[in-house]
Order: sequence, then structure tokens, then C-alpha cells
Amino acid sequence: MPEDKDFTNKLILGDNLEVLKSIEDNSIDLIYLDPPFFSNKTYEVIWGDEGEIRSFEDRFEGGIEHYIGWLKERVKLMHRKLKSTGSLFLHCDWHASANIRVEILDNIFGRNNFRNEIVWHYKGREKYNEKKLQSRYDSIFFYAKTEKARINYVKFEWDKEDRVKMLRRKIHKDTDGREWFWETRGQANGIEPYKKYLDEYLEKGEALNDVWVDIPMLRGNHPERIGYPTQKPELLLERIIELASNAGDIILDPFVGGGTTVAVADKLGRQWIGIDQSSMAIKVSDFRLKKQHDAFSQSYDLILRKKDYDFLRYTDAFEFETWIIKQFGGTPNEKQRNDGGIDGQAGDGAPVQVKRSDNIGVNVVKNFWASLQQYDQKLFDEKVANGETAGYIIAFSFGKGAVEEIARLKNKNNTVIKLVKVSDIVDYGKKPEVSLSANNIDKNEFEFTAKAKSEPDIDFYAWDFSHSEQNGFKPDVLFDKTGKQTKKFPDGEHQIAVEAVDREGMSGTDRVKIKVKK
Repeated sequence: MPEDKDFTNKLILGDNLEVLKSIEDNSIDLIYLDPPFFSNKTYEVIWGDEGEIRSFEDRFEGGIEHYIGWLKERVKLMHRKLKSTGSLFLHCDWHASANIRVEILDNIFGRNNFRNEIVWHYKGREKYNEKKLQSRYDSIFFYAKTEKARINYVKFEWDKEDRVKMLRRKIHKDTDGREWFWETRGQANGIEPYKKYLDEYLEKGEALNDVWVDIPMLRGNHPERIGYPTQKPELLLERIIELASNAGDIILDPFVGGGTTVAVADKLGRQWIGIDQSSMAIKVSDFRLKKQHDAFSQSYDLILRKKDYDFLRYTDAFEFETWIIKQFGGTPNEKQRNDGGIDGQAGDGAPVQVKRSDNIGVNVVKNFWASLQQYDQKLFDEKVANGETAGYIIAFSFGKGAVEEIARLKNKNNTVIKLVKVSDIVDYGKKPEVSLSANNIDKNEFEFTAKAKSEPDIDFYAWDFSHSEQNGFKPDVLFDKTGKQTKKFPDGEHQIAVEAVDREGMSGTDRVKIKVKK
């Protein structure tokens, strides 16, 4: 399936209930969701930021009925967003699986659109409990939107090493090196076993079934691990995405967590949307995507609750004018030069001027008053006669002189001009201020210390130990709460970068260069 050229991948910080409402109905091909389990355990609070804690408290305050209601409201919206050919995979465990299937999924999708309960079995350790058996699986409920929903035939390729272990047969070799084993299965008593060649046996494979025992949980030393206990392996998401979507399809994960779904979707050439209420989850996912991105990767929008002040203040002036007028609900001018000081029209038809500056002075107001009359005298006269707003000036801040001139024009000329701060239109914040120092502690070993300041507290740090301006920030450590790292380096020059992330998801960067000699 070809990509939607008008679609941009998105990583969104926000309550998925509200974000889902803004997504077009019948636009998503596959939804995978791994919502917080109904265990009411403190380990579910993975990141510990305000958004996650608030959500944790909300969904458990009324017991199982409240939890089901909380989740059902969201799944209803997800169902509306799926295309008729789309599917949903909901990941849960035994705590609420029966309630989720009957009260939510059967109710919303219909029992006839149930496809499978996938059992993901994994190894692990659990304290001995004399009242019940150990639980060693999660359920993944697979539901189709309609009978038109696609499913790709998946042949499960057998891994040689794992399959030989499962055979429990001694492997022999012919003189040419070809491997075989004695096959006795299916033979009647008294019939001799026969040679079965291993390559022929492995080549057959088998159709994928609904019990998945070949995908292990991620242990502490696994290279995929990024630092939280409920992280799902990429192999699990690869299988789901390949099973129920094609290249170019749009994948949605409304509980994106550490970003496994969007990272895998990106690798597999799918388009994607990831949502989470935790700023830390969104930034860790952002760093994970940056780490795997290259020149051929798809771009994506990182949508935080606050815009970056420095980006808004110092971005291209014409791009900013267009964007902020649209955010204001107006229409920007297509003509950006020789526009007589008028950059667009507000929703009420009044002209708008945008100044990408702070502390706007009295002269700007006086010049704009003259421009309004030159631009459209008839419109200006009508606005003044009716006591309506004749025009708007949008800027980051206004000086005392500008405010006084606005009052004078209203009192002396009955002209209403409104001063609108950018912060009245969009919420923005400033990046954390970050300083990074390096201390050579032993030959080629260095200790790095990052210090950061931000109005919201600093949540965590990420580190890139082989940073280059050309490749951008590609973190080796995605989640560090301490701001300190120790590392050994080979001989040569190295540049190290750190990003500090605050509770709003804003991040600041600093870099340091070191030289390691023999």
C-alpha cells in the first residue's frame, strides 16, 4: 500500500482520550495498545511524572468497574478511527482479561469480529504461592473492524538451534556433512526408525498459531532494554505489525510507553502515531527514534504541550507569520513581501500584523494604525464606526509605550487595536539550561557530570558518547536520572553530548570534547 503523502508521523504528548478525538475517523490501519494492567501495583508507575501519576490514580479510584469504564471510553474512539480493513490488538494480563474481552471488545467490535486470543508465553520467576499456579503469559486480543479486515499469511520459520532443542534428538552427520536424526514419531511397534534430514525438516516450517512461545521477555542485559520493567520486545511488535498491516499503512499506539511500536513500525516502513500522557515516555521514544534514524528514515513531528520559545522566536519569519496566524484562527496572506504591513486577516476579517519580537514599542502601533487605513479605508471606517476591533498585532511581548498608544487611539480616535501575545495563542516554554563537564579519572576513562536548570524540574538525561553535528543526537544512554556517567574511550578525539529533559518534555543540550592519548 503506498504511503499517504499528506500524512506526517506523530509522537504526541497528551491524554489519548483527547488526542484520539482529533484523529480522522476511518483513517487507521492497525492499532496496538498495551494499556496499564489492572494490577494496582506501584511498579505500573514507570516514569513517575505528573501526567502518569494522575492517570494511575484516576483509573483505579473506583475499582474494576471504574477501570473498565476508563478503558472502554478510549476503545470506543479507537474503533471509530479504524478503517474497515483495520484491526486492533489489545495486550493485557489475567487481572482483567475476562472483563476486557466481554465488557469492552465484544461489546464494541462484536463477537463475530473476534479473531484470536494470542497467548504470549514467557519464562520468568515468581514467588511461590500455595494458592495458585504461577502466571507465565499475557493475552493479546485480536479483533477485526469488519469482515474485510486483512490478515497476512505468516509462515513461522523454525530457528534451527531452538528446534533442535525441542526435538530432543541426537543429530548425526553424513560423510558430506548433511545433518539428520532418527525419526520414530508415528511409527508402529516393530517398525524400524528412519533417517530424517534436518534441512528438510526445518524447511517446512508451520503456519503461525495463537500460542507464541518463541519470543522471550527482555532481561536486564538485553541491548533493547531502555530502563523500565514492562518494555515489550521488538520481535513481538514485528510479528503483530507484519501480520495485520502492509508497507505504508498507518499504525497507532495510544499508550506508546518507551516507543517499541513506533520504533518497529518505522523500521518496517509503516506510518505511525504514538501517544502518551507521560512527557518522559514521549521523550524516551523520541530519543529511541533518533538513535535508529538515518538519511532515509521518515520524518516525524514531536508534539509537546508547550512549544519551544527559541524555535518560535528565531525560526524563519515568514513561516512563523503563517503558522501563528493559522493558530489564531485567521488566514495568512499568500503574498509575504510588499504587503503594506498586513500579514493576514483574523476570523472577524480584521487585518493582522505579526512581529516576531519582544517588547514591541509605540512606533509599531502608530505605523500599524496608518497601514490599516491604507490597506482598506472602507473596512477601517466601518470597524471604527461600529466600535469593532480594527486590527490585531501579534508579538511575544509589548512595551509600556505600545500599551499606552493603544489606549490613546481608543480614547481619542475611537479606534480599537488589540495586542495579542504569542503566549495567548500557544503555550510555550524555554529549554533547560545545561552545562556538561568532563573529568579524566584514569588514563582513557572519563567521568561526565551534567547540571541543568529549568522552571519545571529536570526529569532525566540522555547521553551520546560519539556525537557529531552531521548525524545529530543519537543517544547511547536513553534514560539516566543522575546526570553522571563514566566511560572508557579509545585513543583519539571524541565529542560527548547530553540532553536534559524537564517535566514539560522540553530538552536542552550541551557538548564537550575530549582527547585521549596513548
